[in-house]
Amino acid sequence: MAPSIEDRLAALESIEQITALKHRYWRACDAKDPETFADCFIADGAQIDYGPLGVFDDAAGLVDVFRRFGCARVDGRFAVLDLHHGGQPEIELLGPGRAAGRWTLQFRQLNTVARTETLATGVYDDRYLLCADGHWRMSVCRFVQRWSHTRPLGDDETVVEGVFPDPGR
Repeated sequence: MAPSIEDRLAALESIEQITALKHRYWRACDAKDPETFADCFIADGAQIDYGPLGVFDDAAGLVDVFRRFGCARVDGRFAVLDLHHGGQPEIELLGPGRAAGRWTLQFRQLNTVARTETLATGVYDDRYLLCADGHWRMSVCRFVQRWSHTRPLGDDETVVEGVFPDPGR
């Protein structure tokens, strides 16, 4: 029997909510927003594997690394400025309140201390759960880097830091 129009609509809404979750996660990374970053994962027991950045059995460990390195400041400026641009989603609903997703990431980072620019790409393989509060969150997040390229910034290049959200908001 074919799914009802209501079931099909609910599936599309879930896929859209999961897409918004992943976009919110990347925006939190770029905005140096550890609270929103953490809220994208289930409260306890998330399985996270970011390869060389670390393997974590809970989001708290990754959030700590993000605070210490991703949000680090040197002489009042952020040590790194990131741009996460993801796309090419493949989202599959696995059953009530469960889903899987694959995404391609294009990543750019300016290291203002080492004066380098890194370009990289890779693939996320995620699992999602619909939590009791009605929001989808990541329960598994694995990233495999496909390639990266790092080059020095020239002496004639200027990095201008823009406006970031107030961490005390």
